[in-house]
Amino acid sequence: MFFDPVYLAILGLGMLLSLAASGYVKSKFARGSAVPISSGLRGADVAAAILRDADISNVSIVEHPGFMSDHYNPMTRTLALSPDVYHGQNAAAAGVAAHEVGHAIQHAHGYAPMWLRSFLVPVANIGSMLGPVLVMIGAALGAAQAAGPSLGQGLAITGVVIFGAATLFTLITVPVEFDASSRAKRCLAHLGIVRPGEEEAAVRGVLLAAGLTYVAAAITAVLQLLYWALRAGLLGGRRDD
Repeated sequence: MFFDPVYLAILGLGMLLSLAASGYVKSKFARGSAVPISSGLRGADVAAAILRDADISNVSIVEHPGFMSDHYNPMTRTLALSPDVYHGQNAAAAGVAAHEVGHAIQHAHGYAPMWLRSFLVPVANIGSMLGPVLVMIGAALGAAQAAGPSLGQGLAITGVVIFGAATLFTLITVPVEFDASSRAKRCLAHLGIVRPGEEEAAVRGVLLAAGLTYVAAAITAVLQLLYWALRAGLLGGRRDD
């Protein structure tokens, strides 16, 4: 089944989208890194300033190894910034730092999509791996009639459902990330950390590029879900192909 040309085409498309999005992010980050911000703040200082303005005092800012490894952990209330962002005094660093603070603000304000995404994490982790396996087993049982078509179909449908949970997680991530970026841009403008013109445009470019990586992942996940639904016979496909 993994040698199905349709499945291989989906994987190939997903890989191309991922590579294109990743390359675009690196390009925009490099360009943004070449644009110093007039405020002279480091990424860590930008994050601290926005947290103070949002009256959030229970989030710690730490340096985290790796390139573009920046993230916010709602469990530990930790804002982890990569070295380039933590120490950077440029538009790229300011944009990424502000974006991660955007997630902290979402957390503090009880932003519903973020909580739903967090709730789906364990199911998504299991579903992305186990879902396709159940679909294949179900299809094999249905084809062999080894245990009756109902058992095979039931397993296949279960696989599609739990893989669907993983797809839902990927889809919800898109508005969560774009909302965090919108909050970041508003905060940077409100506090005067970046100026209109080149600085602001560089920030927008970095954040848009980063958001497109999640769009690429969502497209790939939806195509895979449709494929597994087809294999399970839910879209008129034959499970014994």
